[in-house]
Amino acid sequence: MDLHERQRIEIQLFLQALQLRHGYDFSGYAPASLGRRVRALAEATQARSISALTERVIHDDAFLTEVIGRLSVPVSEMFRNPPVFDLLRREVLPLLASYPQINIWQAGCARGEEAYSMAILLKEAGLYARSHIWATDISESALAQARDGIYPLREARLYSNNYLQAGGTGSLSDWYTAAYQHIKLDESLAERITFAHHNLAADGVFGEMHLILCRNVLIYFGDELQQRALRLFRDSLVRGGFLCLGDRERPNDTRFTADFRPLASGASVFRRVDGRA
Repeated sequence: MDLHERQRIEIQLFLQALQLRHGYDFSGYAPASLGRRVRALAEATQARSISALTERVIHDDAFLTEVIGRLSVPVSEMFRNPPVFDLLRREVLPLLASYPQINIWQAGCARGEEAYSMAILLKEAGLYARSHIWATDISESALAQARDGIYPLREARLYSNNYLQAGGTGSLSDWYTAAYQHIKLDESLAERITFAHHNLAADGVFGEMHLILCRNVLIYFGDELQQRALRLFRDSLVRGGFLCLGDRERPNDTRFTADFRPLASGASVFRRVDGRA
């Protein structure tokens, strides 16, 4: 048996131990991507082997936070892919404005950049006071950073350019203060955001949402887990609600197209067209 096959078995046993001991199921994630992250975890923690990770995840409860933080993919930026946020601003928010209360779920929120971006859109549209954003992630460490709303100053130029390309009506600097090589987002942006733990692989329906954003998360899932997440989004949306996915996440199978229609040709924003009120 070669090294590759031994590692495949070790990774499988590690994931089984993680699920049995802590209830986290990563078995549906794309194998190649997940394998790389498990090997990176072993290297980062100086484990002598992946099997050593299995022993530690069984006996060391404190190790779980690092495991989840490294196996999940908490990578984002403010107003990432600006044309999507511009589409939300121009086409989606005017439709959501007809609701007395607007519920938004940011699934896989990572460190919170896109949740705060959504808050700025709502503020500039005059809708924030009657909106609520539930920003969820599997990683408690990512959620802790999201609650702080503090990001490296070196990212500010990218964030500002994204904001302007997304149709921002002012300057992004209006929404943060800079000090000690970091930016701190205005605390008013967090007033209507709830950061919470939610596992798309195991947890259930998340409220009655008018807009769900889950961008560049499904690309890390295998087909079965992708379908589970999409069913979860469908069942969490009101009829006529909107689903925003990543640019590389445009399902075209009959299960998805029966429930959703693209808002515009080639867009990664979809509207629920069937189902319940």
